[in-house]
Amino acid sequence: MGAAALALQGPISQLVAATQAPEDYEGSGSGEVLVMIHDGDTGSDIANTLVDQDVVKSYDAFYDLLLAQSTDPVFQPGAYQLASQMSAQAALEALQDPDSRQDLTVVIPEGTAAVDVLTSMSEGTDIPLEDLQAAAADLSGFGLPAEATSLEGFLFPATYTFQPATSAHDALKTLVDRQFEALDTAGVAPADRWKTIVMASLIQREAGLKDDYYKVARVFYNRLDPAQWDTGLLQSDATVAYGTGKTHLVTTTDAERADVDNAYNTYVHPGLPVGPISNPGDLAIDAALHPADGTWLFFVTWNLDTGETIFSTTVDEHDAGVAKWLDWMDEHPEYG
Repeated sequence: MGAAALALQGPISQLVAATQAPEDYEGSGSGEVLVMIHDGDTGSDIANTLVDQDVVKSYDAFYDLLLAQSTDPVFQPGAYQLASQMSAQAALEALQDPDSRQDLTVVIPEGTAAVDVLTSMSEGTDIPLEDLQAAAADLSGFGLPAEATSLEGFLFPATYTFQPATSAHDALKTLVDRQFEALDTAGVAPADRWKTIVMASLIQREAGLKDDYYKVARVFYNRLDPAQWDTGLLQSDATVAYGTGKTHLVTTTDAERADVDNAYNTYVHPGLPVGPISNPGDLAIDAALHPADGTWLFFVTWNLDTGETIFSTTVDEHDAGVAKWLDWMDEHPEYG
């Protein structure tokens, strides 16, 4: 009997899970959360965004609700004023309420690449994307460091509300000036802005949990120290992905990591990348200036759900961390 009950436990638990409603919050939530909907976002994309910002409790609660609608909901790109911990129904109603859409408002998350910042600014304002791209291509008038070849790294991630008829150049300068303000507040001298932003942009893309930012910074600084890492290779997948134009990824292929023609490829080019790979916020800037103390040379995020990361000093320790990550991946095939 015991063995039979044990054998049935798996199928029974799967049946219960299949018949239970997905986890969902109740009511209209509390507080304020600005959510950005982008042109081309699918229902799945929006569900993930809402979960990431704790607007809804689960992906399935919102996505299943979308599938149950008699007609496909239409969402206009832009910024929407929602609340924290809303029911899926309340979130859907809010997204379809024209009053929820915030005029001339743009939400720029930390780590967003410049190409995506421009798209978000166009979606949230009345400024044509072509005008923003043209303004971004003319670097005069922004006061950037001499090394800069684009606005990458200097578009501070935050929420912005613009006045009507703001020009593309003035809108972009608002973000640049805000990044300079962040650097000044952090105590970064103008002469050090470039190297600080390059390192911070790398930390922003590679770190997960708040406390890990400072450890990731230490790993990269240790790898820049010839006494600890003689090749000088940072071996950051995020830099390689950026150089391929895949600004939303931090994963790469063997061929991409071997590509010497990718100027951002830190697997083959020693030292910091040739430029910023994202637009970092205050935390990444602070980590670049105040790395944690440690001898770590490696890190691997072994739990992609929680962001938990293992930092190691030796190859053997790192291999053990990678093995733990691979075991976790075997248990979570949805991550591919």
